[in-house]
Amino acid sequence: MRYLINKSTDPYFNLALDDFALKHIDLEEDFFCLWQNEPSVIVGKNQNTFEEVNQRFIDTNNIKVARRVSGGGAVYHDLGNLNFTFIINVDEPGKVNVKKYVRPIIDALKDIGVDAEVSSRNDILFNGMKISGNAQRMSKRKLMYHGTLLYDVKMENLSQALHVTEDKYVSNSVKSVRTKVTNIKEHLPNPTDILGFRNTLHFFLSDKGKDKEIVLSEKETAKIQFDAINRFSTWEWIYGQSPPFNVLSKKRYIEGSLELRVFVDHGHIQSVRFEGDYAGMADASIIEVKLKNTRFHRSDVNQRLSDLDLSQIFGSVTKADILSLMFD
Repeated sequence: MRYLINKSTDPYFNLALDDFALKHIDLEEDFFCLWQNEPSVIVGKNQNTFEEVNQRFIDTNNIKVARRVSGGGAVYHDLGNLNFTFIINVDEPGKVNVKKYVRPIIDALKDIGVDAEVSSRNDILFNGMKISGNAQRMSKRKLMYHGTLLYDVKMENLSQALHVTEDKYVSNSVKSVRTKVTNIKEHLPNPTDILGFRNTLHFFLSDKGKDKEIVLSEKETAKIQFDAINRFSTWEWIYGQSPPFNVLSKKRYIEGSLELRVFVDHGHIQSVRFEGDYAGMADASIIEVKLKNTRFHRSDVNQRLSDLDLSQIFGSVTKADILSLMFD
């Protein structure tokens, strides 16, 4: 297969490149691209970003959040992860044999000492543990099939970045399925670095180095960069595209129990309701009105609440408590 060389580690540029390759690179031949992202969480097109990420951990550790144009679940990327994208010409999507494209990856893994297999969902497994997941999207007669290869990922960050509070968010979004994963490098008899692994995989996918590179023009690269900035990196795309959802959270304080109900649509608060047996002197409706149409983001809500005397409403319950109840 022919190939694109992509040295970018910016998740927004890389996702824009995937989208551009699917829609605008019109070749009769199938082609592939290998790429990496700096630490980031990538959610599926139909997912609720708020529900899939541990926002506090992500903010603390400067991990980016992005949304791709394909379905599937949320994944964590860092520079120990290698991603692949295939752009495949199809006449009938239902007849595409995806295993044909996974096969060279399996062969490359076998060559370096990992006897992997393809699951019924086309994930790649080693000893029953997942080392690669995938997603796909159609545009006209092109199929984009892309996925991850966990080579030397920081597993603690993967676990923390994707951890969310159970039962706090209620929506009809596609939920990620948590499965046991492992790093490929741990199972190699002679482990190499991620660059060596990338070169090996490229060799197998490019028919042992015989196929030719696709070189994008400056105009095409500028178009991809424009989409990266104006679409893929925007809060409206990453968070605002989340399906409508409800937040339900409850905690007991010295003043009594406090239950919070929030309805969010297009990433903005549509309604808020405080309930409980707390002993407040003022009505909480002032907050409920003030937060309407506010972006569902900790800093935005914090700013909205900054000029209110919450002690008149909730007693000893502070603004920090309210923010924690809403977002943690």
